Amino acid sequence: MPSFQRPADVASIDVLGVRVDDVTMDETIDLIAAMLAAGGVHQIATVNPEFVMAAQNNVAFRATLAATSLSVPDGTGLLHAARWQGKQLRAKVTGIDLTERLAAESATRGWKIFLLGAADGVAAKAAAVLQARYPHCQIVGTWAGSPREPDQAAIAAEIRRTQPEIVLVAYGAPAQDLWIRRYGAELGIKLGIGVGGTFDDLAGLRPRAPQWMRKFGLEWLWRLIRHPQRWRRIFTAVVLFGWAAWREAQRIKRG
Repeated sequence: MPSFQRPADVASIDVLGVRVDDVTMDETIDLIAAMLAAGGVHQIATVNPEFVMAAQNNVAFRATLAATSLSVPDGTGLLHAARWQGKQLRAKVTGIDLTERLAAESATRGWKIFLLGAADGVAAKAAAVLQARYPHCQIVGTWAGSPREPDQAAIAAEIRRTQPEIVLVAYGAPAQDLWIRRYGAELGIKLGIGVGGTFDDLAGLRPRAPQWMRKFGLEWLWRLIRHPQRWRRIFTAVVLFGWAAWREAQRIKRG
């Protein structure tokens, strides 16, 4: 997959071997516009602490994250990790917020968007929600599907038929990111972005944390309260990641 040449003033940090770019939402949109104008095939990863921990033991996922055109910080834990290193990530750019912003930009710029993934009917409902909020956004298709090989012919046919510029993939990590890397060029996808559970959120199946909890980086607590069965994932993303990132920061400071 061709690499997008990020402007020299786009800083990044390394968190446990994973690059995270220091970009705001507005800067991300500007870079997306530049990617689409430049042509080629591009990939954006919405990196969160779970990504970083998964990449420690998944060589293919780590290579995929290293090759992205842009890796935006989707998680408060990453902002803490940057601060522990004496650096900064100025803002979170979450998958759901980026999806909504892309829908808004699509309404004015005419960007064609395709929603891929989630359970049957969820992507279609998410598309309906976005089109209600941003009446002129160009969502040209949706498909549930899966990253499994038997589904690929149907997915490919639908993407080729609708010819989107941006494909938002909601398979969860690392499947969504590996899928984009494998099929992006083959299907002529100008920009693929993994967005995790965004379609579930938009469809109302997984309500977002209240604004005050998001402000203070307590989304993990909201998820734990609502889905206690996911405690292992949350423990990995909060405790194991936090400890590993803090130890890395101490090593960096010691030189």
